[in-house]
Amino acid sequence: MKILLASPRGFCAGVNMAIDTLETAIRLYGTPIYVFHEIVHNKHVVDRFVKQGVVFVDTVEEVPEGAVLLYSAHGVAPEVRRVSTERRLRAIDATCPLVTKVHLEAIKYAKLGYRIMLIGHEGHDEVIGTIGQAPEAFTLVETTEEVDALAFGRDDKLAYLTQTTLSVDDASRIIARLKERFPQIVGPPKDDICYATQNRQEAVRILAEGADVVIVLGSQNSSNSQRLAELARERGIRAHLIDGANEIDPAWFGG
Repeated sequence: MKILLASPRGFCAGVNMAIDTLETAIRLYGTPIYVFHEIVHNKHVVDRFVKQGVVFVDTVEEVPEGAVLLYSAHGVAPEVRRVSTERRLRAIDATCPLVTKVHLEAIKYAKLGYRIMLIGHEGHDEVIGTIGQAPEAFTLVETTEEVDALAFGRDDKLAYLTQTTLSVDDASRIIARLKERFPQIVGPPKDDICYATQNRQEAVRILAEGADVVIVLGSQNSSNSQRLAELARERGIRAHLIDGANEIDPAWFGG
């Protein structure tokens, strides 16, 4: 059996920054430290921090007044920051800089009166945080079919933004359809999809050319990991998304 390793691989700079920030906070403040949502969508990382006394929460109200609260790499809505201030929490911001860039673009477009098409996955932590920057301005689209169903006209002021961890291919198709339907639509000067996301997707494309089976090591709730497995399958390669080596089935490599 020949094993090929994708290059590059592993966490992106934003994830590493968030992990480093939480580790530093533990050293400075001790535990418990509270984190709004999972620090990153990776079971092993989350489990490791839970064992150290970190508490992951889905609402600010779960955090005792005056405690330390860290915002995850996916970013948060302004309402979360407001409630944190009200509860006198010591907030630490570990939002990925690229996500912050998307937030600033959202605020800019909303102030200029644009309706913003956000290309992303409903319910994803990053999408929730981005929409929270200007809820009244956003429309979420996940497919070209949803673009076709949009009721805007060619005189409407429209802009688009993307979740940073999307499939480059999927996002490109949706953006192309938006521009086809609405020639007046504007977008950010630079692509919002993370360069690390793009590099890893390209690595899987190359890997799939010489592989019979692709194994993606990542968690089921990771958008990045899901996209990598999908890319391999789209190329006719069997792909499995696993959290650890104990999930590998030898039958995958038979014949």
